[in-house]
Amino acid sequence: MQENRFKEALLNPNIFPVTWELVPGRGAKEAVQDKTMTLAGQAASGGTIHALTLTDNPGGTPAMSADFIGGEILKLGIEPLVHFTFKDKNRNAIESQLYALDRAGVRNLLVMSGDYPVSGYQGRPAPVFDLDPIHALQLISDMNRGLTYPGIKGNVQHQPSVFFPGAVVSPFKATEAEQMVQYFKLKKKIDAGAQFIVTQLGYDARKFHEVLLFMKQNGFNIPLMGNIYILPFGAAKMMNRNNLPGSVVTNKLLEDLDRERNDPDKGEKARTLRAARMYAVMKGMGFSGVHIGGHNIKFEQVEDIIRQGEALASQWIDLVRHFDYPIDGGFYYFERDPDTGLNRETPTKRQSRSLDAKIECSYSLSRLFHKLMFEPGKKLYSVMKSLCRKVEGTKMEGFFHKLEHFNKIMLFDCKDCGDCALIDIAYLCPMSQCPKTQRNGACGGSFQGWCEVYPGKRQCIYVRAYARLKKHGEEVHLSKDIVPPCNWDLYQTSSWINFYLGKDHTSKKQGSRLPG
Repeated sequence: MQENRFKEALLNPNIFPVTWELVPGRGAKEAVQDKTMTLAGQAASGGTIHALTLTDNPGGTPAMSADFIGGEILKLGIEPLVHFTFKDKNRNAIESQLYALDRAGVRNLLVMSGDYPVSGYQGRPAPVFDLDPIHALQLISDMNRGLTYPGIKGNVQHQPSVFFPGAVVSPFKATEAEQMVQYFKLKKKIDAGAQFIVTQLGYDARKFHEVLLFMKQNGFNIPLMGNIYILPFGAAKMMNRNNLPGSVVTNKLLEDLDRERNDPDKGEKARTLRAARMYAVMKGMGFSGVHIGGHNIKFEQVEDIIRQGEALASQWIDLVRHFDYPIDGGFYYFERDPDTGLNRETPTKRQSRSLDAKIECSYSLSRLFHKLMFEPGKKLYSVMKSLCRKVEGTKMEGFFHKLEHFNKIMLFDCKDCGDCALIDIAYLCPMSQCPKTQRNGACGGSFQGWCEVYPGKRQCIYVRAYARLKKHGEEVHLSKDIVPPCNWDLYQTSSWINFYLGKDHTSKKQGSRLPG
């Protein structure tokens, strides 16, 4: 098989690879698809771009399949980097999609949750989010080893795939809880098999530097790519309002862009220079490469940014001052270095900081009942286990299930999935309280602690979970065990029976830890 030129470049410390984002758009034979292929051909011929990233239904609206157009681009002689998301597909469709990509030779995947669906044919579609990025990375890793599963005549093992999967992290969060759960989820992504990381979008040099230091201190020895967006005023306004979730543009930056658009060229030169300076700063800091995006960008503009960025790279420390766009009152993982304007390697003392969410009295009650009923060795644990054995399969099972469900609806807005994750997320239900049903950490779309889908109305459940756990010095638990996807075999069955009789993921995890 032909070598993966993007992978080879990213893993080579002597090369600073660049990826360029293309948006295939809605339709099959429209001008936007023709333009995408023309730009891809220019990039393939130019030799300065190492991969073309392809968005998957950006903004939650339908578009040409990134998978298909990735195969077309591969034929031009340049590597595609497909955005691989889960908002529209269940796990079987995802596995099927991976087989098709493997067959087509498309190997580079940027794994992420995806934007929440907002429109489609005759209205808003049903969001799926059956898997989260950690689950998908586990599946891809298993496929790279040769996926094994039970067949009629015993286990079946496929030939190994050669995917090169990456993941995304946002260092540009406002609150302590938001930022820490991003870093906790980053650890899980790497544990699950991410082989490179791309940052979300922001314009704060301290935050660029922070994620580098965080990865270094935690021994995450994989490539990190910085995100550069050629930012016009219109897109900046949307990002400032969080209408493009996860991308951060502060009021100060918006004001600067507003002034620049009054220039004779409407700010084009200033936008290009800002992107080139970001390129230089990221290369100087130690990023492994950069990802360049922007609306209606020409190939010549990307080449110009690379050319200017390379020329400026030797003076990168003097350019840091151009990216002084902090979020007002925003949290930083590390202490500030007044000499450089970046960070010292000393983490901020977090324990003395106030909590970012209110803790309801129901959490204390949940912790109490957990200790009494759900910890092996406790007296009520044995009583409940014995009761569940007697109830299962009898006429009483229906009543028992309804009684449990009624209580859990009142306390947790339970959706009766039967494979309960309350214990994993500080007694907050990801199936009912997270629109993307994320079981391993927050998506990247939260804003000022608010949920991407319900801004100003619902706090992100992981912000709430972090506050609950931090009160007891247990917040690091959010970075540890990977929570499996929901097993829908257990849907609308008693999660208590499933737990006590060893059917759900929690009891299986506990069983593996019990002595003997």
